[in-house]
Amino acid sequence: MASGLFALLDDIAGIAKVAAASVDDVVAQATKAGTKAAGIVIDDAAVTPRYAVGFAASRELPIIWKIALGSLKNKLLFLLPGALILALVAPWLITPLLMMGGVYLCYEGAEKIVEQVVPHAAATPAEAGKAALDPKLLEEQKIAGAIKTDFILSAEIMAITLSTVSTASFQMQAIVLAVVGIGITALVYGAVALIVKADDVGLALAQRRFAPVRWFGRALVVGMPHFLTALGAVGTAAMLWVGGGIIIHGLEEFGLTMLGHASHDIDAAAGRWLPLGGIVEWLAGAAFSAIFGLVVGGVAIVVMHYAVEPVLKRVRGA
Repeated sequence: MASGLFALLDDIAGIAKVAAASVDDVVAQATKAGTKAAGIVIDDAAVTPRYAVGFAASRELPIIWKIALGSLKNKLLFLLPGALILALVAPWLITPLLMMGGVYLCYEGAEKIVEQVVPHAAATPAEAGKAALDPKLLEEQKIAGAIKTDFILSAEIMAITLSTVSTASFQMQAIVLAVVGIGITALVYGAVALIVKADDVGLALAQRRFAPVRWFGRALVVGMPHFLTALGAVGTAAMLWVGGGIIIHGLEEFGLTMLGHASHDIDAAAGRWLPLGGIVEWLAGAAFSAIFGLVVGGVAIVVMHYAVEPVLKRVRGA
């Protein structure tokens, strides 16, 4: 009887070890995938706060919550099953789809830079009046626009995650995709909520009697607009860096290694000749990818505005 009990305990211990190893593997794979998608995560966190700007303070968190739920729905109900089906049916499509997403990121990054140089036309008085008269409609439009943008960024995150675990089992792929989807959504929109409410927190702290707390509150209120501007710049750079890097790595998989070799040579030279070699080497590689991404984005803007949009207008007119 005792020996049977000890055998059962040994089996339970063995199962527990296997389960623990599986959990460690999931965490390791999810962390690796999340790290590779870091640039898109930064951009997502940089883009989303603007969708809550201009509304009453009481509506900011509900708006962020609705966008977060939409993002989670994008990842778990649409993109995760789609990614798993893609991995089973046509795994060879993963790299081309990643590269298409990379082109989109470069296009968006270049568009943001062009917008800073040549601002787009402002809304017409009629459009502005309609928004002012119907704030609920404006809120719904903002949320819908944010979820649409999130879908593109989420698709890229899930595709990067899938490419990271492409050799894992089907179950492992599904678990890692789910963990990354939920984890990144919580991280991004938790950070966005903190950013959006930081000025309100600063305003409350600025009214305290204790001088250091009051100074910190004032610093938050004064500093948040500058922080959001800097965050937007970092997000734009991240889009170009990630998009350009994805395209370069994709070209290498198709045997076109010239850009990859050039990036590696520049990285190595920067690491040899400048202090803090490892950090400088990484920055040089990111800068090379960002510059290439800016070129790709510029080409994409020209193609979109002078080839794709005229065709779409003719089709809609017909």
